[in-house]
Amino acid sequence: MVVVPALGAAAVSVGGLLFKASTASKAAATAGVAAVGASKLGLAIASAIKLTTAVVGVGKLTILPFLIAAIAYYNYDLFDPENRPFNVPQVELAYDFIIIGGGSAGTVLASRLSEIPHWKVLLLEAGGQETEISDVPLLSLYLHKSKMDWKYRTQPQPTACQAMKDKRCCWTRGKVIGGSSVLNTMLYIRGNRRDFDQWASFGNPGWSYEEILPYFRKSEDQRNPYLARNKRYHGTGGLWTVQDAPYNTPIGPAFLQAGEEMGYDIVDVNGAQQTGFGFYQFNMRRGSRSSTAKSFLRPARLRPNLHVALFSHVTKVLTDPHTKRATGVQFIRDGRLQNVYATREVVLAAGAIGSPHLMMLSGIGHGDELTRVGIPVVQHLPGVGQNLQDHIAVGGIAFTIDYPISIVMKRMVNINTALRYAITEDGPLTSSIGLEAVAFINTKYANSSDDWPDMNFMMTSASVMSDGGSQVKTAHGLTDEFYQEVFSEVNNRDVFGIFPMMLRPKSRGYIKLASKNPLRYPLLYHNYLTHPDDVNVLREGVKSAIAVGETQAMKRFGARFWSKPVPNCKHLTMFTDDYWNCFIRQYTMTIYHMSGTAKMGPPSDPWAVVDPQLRVYGVPGLRVIDASIMPTITNGNIHAPVVMIAEKGADLIKQLWLTPTTKPTDQQWRSKRSLPLAGNETLADAVRQWPLPSS
Repeated sequence: MVVVPALGAAAVSVGGLLFKASTASKAAATAGVAAVGASKLGLAIASAIKLTTAVVGVGKLTILPFLIAAIAYYNYDLFDPENRPFNVPQVELAYDFIIIGGGSAGTVLASRLSEIPHWKVLLLEAGGQETEISDVPLLSLYLHKSKMDWKYRTQPQPTACQAMKDKRCCWTRGKVIGGSSVLNTMLYIRGNRRDFDQWASFGNPGWSYEEILPYFRKSEDQRNPYLARNKRYHGTGGLWTVQDAPYNTPIGPAFLQAGEEMGYDIVDVNGAQQTGFGFYQFNMRRGSRSSTAKSFLRPARLRPNLHVALFSHVTKVLTDPHTKRATGVQFIRDGRLQNVYATREVVLAAGAIGSPHLMMLSGIGHGDELTRVGIPVVQHLPGVGQNLQDHIAVGGIAFTIDYPISIVMKRMVNINTALRYAITEDGPLTSSIGLEAVAFINTKYANSSDDWPDMNFMMTSASVMSDGGSQVKTAHGLTDEFYQEVFSEVNNRDVFGIFPMMLRPKSRGYIKLASKNPLRYPLLYHNYLTHPDDVNVLREGVKSAIAVGETQAMKRFGARFWSKPVPNCKHLTMFTDDYWNCFIRQYTMTIYHMSGTAKMGPPSDPWAVVDPQLRVYGVPGLRVIDASIMPTITNGNIHAPVVMIAEKGADLIKQLWLTPTTKPTDQQWRSKRSLPLAGNETLADAVRQWPLPSS
């Protein structure tokens, strides 16, 4: 018999009935679990231990094996008809479209392009499948530094991340089907209408707010009936679920009351007005993560014209030496270097690091940079890898409180909450690392009449010390010395945190090649806080965040700002501008919104990499469709805008190839492609014999 102790108020399902078991009824809870198949649960636990070790290592959270076992036992995924996408054992010689990167954009593209039944689509992804642990919202930080993470680190620079190991920021990127949508905090923030109107003003027709708004609605399945009533701003019935958090602490509503005290409205941040306070909207479904792989790819998994190849590391985009047309992709799979060819287009959706890296490896980039590492120049495009933008916040702004109501990991993660999550799909494990409320406010440097705020607060019922200095510290890359000096005294204490995030940075970073070896990571230069305006805005954001903790709404909990002086700034007088200017350069947090490294722009822009149809200048048959193409970063978390870009990008491809022309029909393409190649003729030679739509 498997004995499952009930801690607090465990929930046990027996024969379809839900029982609540208190500490006094341990025997009943144990008997209930045993009654529904102890041997099955035991096998599940054994398998779960192996899975936990493989995904997050040994000794992270002792509850993880039981949690996975409970999820497997109650079978919400095993009996799902839309299960994981098939991993094709063998890639064919040629496809109509090849999509590089199965992340947030790539999965959307694969789903939408494969809607055309006579188009063959290949999706190449370097990582593997999602796991049960990646589904659990509270545990997202345990995926950082795991096998699902590319584990990028920036080059050391003196302007930021001084509290991190080697003074290098950790840039987590998803190496898994679904990409960073499997590792992120699932926040659904579209940005500000002025972001997109600005894109259009740069010479990008079709990208104004009114033109892209339908693509946000197309994806969305808004589950909040109050918000869903507003048909102008919200959609229902889309593939991507958007809902409120299933679990909130009393701190969440208090944040909104604090906002009202400060004179702000309570708003739908994805509606008509962005400035104000509101509850977060999440990409969650039934208490679990709703990644883009789940939402877009699983419903398409049975389409015969869609092939998904996992563990396929792309090394190069193949181009025709005469026309520069993109003809295919070179990739490593199962230890073999392979080629696959595209008869229509190659689409880069590898993200703001992967896409420019692959372009440079393929000879597309600044000519001098390519020559430096010995790569022949195919197309001189100096903007590749430039214009790197990211949202940064200041970590460690925490307030201790007097009541046991916050997210403390050792209190919240136990067998009871695991059962509650697996059975009733709610409880503390459905909390996205404590993120409850969001605010968009104006510092003194913003024009408050514009409704284009320059500061974002991520307000949480937890902080860096809420797990006792284990995984949060590791995920953010903090040194042991910094953590011990600043936070060790409040380990596992009840706190809430506010992370002030600067919305429109003026600093720009860049990406360079380390070598022509495609398996060697590029050199990443963040250049955070190199522009003085960024320092001023972020400093004022810190002051405003501390002011939130001084409101009566937060003082009810006994809120006290944890003001331990940080190393490197002790020589400065506390709470002065000089101190805060130093403070923000220590625990500088990336919010993982890298973007802009293959910017969209008109032909007159010398730094533009793609045109408004997202086609790479000078390389026909190649598009970039991901966060790389953003001319400027959007006002908020960029995940929803990336999905919008993919939705619009898919339509741009369809508009080109489905518009009636005198070009070959699909049947002619297929008959030509099915013929054996003559002599030394390559597929690229055969493809060149057919005229293609101009790009």
